[in-house]
Amino acid sequence: MKTLISILTIFITTVLFAQNKSAEDFGFRHIETIFNGDKVDILIKSRKGDEQKKKPIFLFCQGSLPQPLIKFEEQRLYGVFPFKTDSIEKDYHIVIIGKPYIPLIAEVKTLGRNMCFEDNLTHKAPKKYSDRNYLDYYVNRNLKVIELLQKQPFVTKTKLVVAGHSEGSTVASKLATKTNKITHLIYSSGNPLGRILSIIEQDRTNEIDTDSTKYAESDFEYWKHIVKNKNDLDDENGDTYKATYDFSIPPIQYLQKLTIPILVCYGTKDYSSPFNDYLRVEMIRQNKNNFTFKSYIGLEHNFFPLTETGQPNYEIFNWDKVANEWWLWTMK
Repeated sequence: MKTLISILTIFITTVLFAQNKSAEDFGFRHIETIFNGDKVDILIKSRKGDEQKKKPIFLFCQGSLPQPLIKFEEQRLYGVFPFKTDSIEKDYHIVIIGKPYIPLIAEVKTLGRNMCFEDNLTHKAPKKYSDRNYLDYYVNRNLKVIELLQKQPFVTKTKLVVAGHSEGSTVASKLATKTNKITHLIYSSGNPLGRILSIIEQDRTNEIDTDSTKYAESDFEYWKHIVKNKNDLDDENGDTYKATYDFSIPPIQYLQKLTIPILVCYGTKDYSSPFNDYLRVEMIRQNKNNFTFKSYIGLEHNFFPLTETGQPNYEIFNWDKVANEWWLWTMK
């Protein structure tokens, strides 16, 4: 199996932490609920002093990887969001939801590769996580979370912004087709034609002009196998077939049904860039005037520029600029 990995950018603030911390110690409110018998962790970030002030929700659907939301070392806290939340906090309570059966808080030294939580015996993500790591689980769970949040006395019900990045963009787009409570959608660094095409496009860039490196050919064979076993939850070598199949259903099918304002943003050096350009062309053809497109020239999946060797230049951080533009768009 192949796993398309999107690692969210991490920013770091230097502070001193001890063991046995709660979400409140990191500046978040923590709400728990139950979905299909599973505990769901919900973090809320509010402007200091505005915790009980009535504001709409800004729900951020993060990308892939079974990472705890709060990750820390002895003197470092890794960002729960890939961007600073200051601008968005002015007008919203910002919400993020944890991955199923992944702890809410963890020390980095206890985590595996890419800061993922691993089972101590298998050194993989917990089976209870992989059994739930598919599109409709996240969509239906998030619907319940939205219902719960809108019952809170500090939440305004007239506006609800949902933003999704990478894998989260697919969750956000399908979620918006399931409820009329969402008023604004931000579709960030997604592939409107589905995950499998991102895998193929990524492998195409590694091919050279010979017959010996037909990497994409193996992707098509892999896709045939997935289609025949689309409900398989075996996670032996990465994402399950069900997860890859569900996230490969073209999200354009969800997006073109929507009439709410939609912001589509992406880096032009992202593997999914041509497919977002296609989405833009197609929405123009369909006279879908509820779409706004923002392409970041020369930037990759997480909005970093590329070096001369084609690698992300992590010294130039653009996430805060992107998030600020999200906020400005929602306030228009």
